[in-house]
Amino acid sequence: MATPAAGLLSSCAMGGGDDDTDNTANQGEKSEQNPFGVKADAPLEVVIFNGGYGEEYAKAHQAMYSERYPNAKITHSATQEISKTLQPRFVDGSPPDVVNNSGTGQIDMGGLVSQGALADLSELLDAPSLDVPGKTVRDTLLPGVVDVGSYDGKFHVLNISYTAYGIWYSAKLFADRGWEYPKTWDDHIALCRTIKAAGISPWTYAGKHPRYMSWPVISTAVKFGGLDVAKNIDNLEPNAWKSDAMKAAADAWHQIVKDQFILPGTPGLDHVQSQTEWCRGKAALISCGSWIENEQKKVTPAGFDMAIAPTPSLGASDKLPFEAIRGTAGEPFIVPAKAKNVPGGLEYFRTVLSMRGAKDFSQKVSALSVVAGATGGTALPPGLASVVKALDASGANGFNWVYNNYYRKLERELVDAACGEFFSGRIGPAEFLDQCQKGADMIAQDSSLKKYKRA
Repeated sequence: MATPAAGLLSSCAMGGGDDDTDNTANQGEKSEQNPFGVKADAPLEVVIFNGGYGEEYAKAHQAMYSERYPNAKITHSATQEISKTLQPRFVDGSPPDVVNNSGTGQIDMGGLVSQGALADLSELLDAPSLDVPGKTVRDTLLPGVVDVGSYDGKFHVLNISYTAYGIWYSAKLFADRGWEYPKTWDDHIALCRTIKAAGISPWTYAGKHPRYMSWPVISTAVKFGGLDVAKNIDNLEPNAWKSDAMKAAADAWHQIVKDQFILPGTPGLDHVQSQTEWCRGKAALISCGSWIENEQKKVTPAGFDMAIAPTPSLGASDKLPFEAIRGTAGEPFIVPAKAKNVPGGLEYFRTVLSMRGAKDFSQKVSALSVVAGATGGTALPPGLASVVKALDASGANGFNWVYNNYYRKLERELVDAACGEFFSGRIGPAEFLDQCQKGADMIAQDSSLKKYKRA
């Protein structure tokens, strides 16, 4: 859906140029207490992606907004089809004020940015925090939050959740069986053999969204070859997907396919189904982001004690230590440039990024907020507690990539398809990387797509 999304955003959806939308009608007077000039009775429309985090956290944020602006009517809606629902409204110039642009049906973010359809959120960063005295909003954010939401130096996308990506397992299952999470690749393969001998499949994954398995492959390569492995992929450098590090990682991960360590039927499962099989003990390991605990809370057995861990190290020559884990801001929110109440959208974000809003978010969805210190003094569920521990251990060795933000089609369609072929056993490592590289080259050569550079 990414290509049509970009193509349909004609000039009528752009933030600049001729615009008959009256955005000034909902503008109030700016002050220290009202840095964006919110009009007290201006309506606010918020559309939420109803995915792994649900929508209750957003309703709580809206209630907080209403405490300060009781005369502002808030219209809340939630959908799993953001693009299908909102694409026409971007095109005709009547988008909501706040959009949680997330999920499989996400509108291509690069297309929105390149056509001027998003408001610049820089003003938000320089505004005073709502409830952290003496600090701006920027001062309260975890490292990397601004970077991942910026395009060509402008901050357009606010990601409200700090997500860790890694390999998940049941600490209870491992303790009961006397298994130890492996730190090296050889130990990982040895453990997979032990797990399989015990009548449990070592692995499962989101078969209908196989890009979930690209995350551990690229993580393995980055830890083996260094941060430039990810930067070269982000910048569409020639043969970035065929680097020595990517070859070593693909060769290693192919072993779980060859040795039949993957739960039979996995290619036919979606993300929730594969995670449910994992929760039922049918498989021991799964690749996912830290939203998994909240997404699976209805089916997770009592005492399951889910935990996250980094990808195992290929060997002693790895440039990053075993503890290095991928961490990044996720769950993107935007204010459309043609929103009727842009000041209200910015103030809504300031509410979300208040310490109160951040703590409530973490408690409701079992995920880290992007606000530093928001989990302090609160009891955390097992999965989230393991995420905090893993990010602390990773420290300055944490890493990320952003090609999926720049070029949604590359990850969601092209790499996704290659992963599907690779992990189902239909192609080998060389062909897998070749397909990924051809996809990247196609994006690089597409003159209709704006290109972004990661420093």
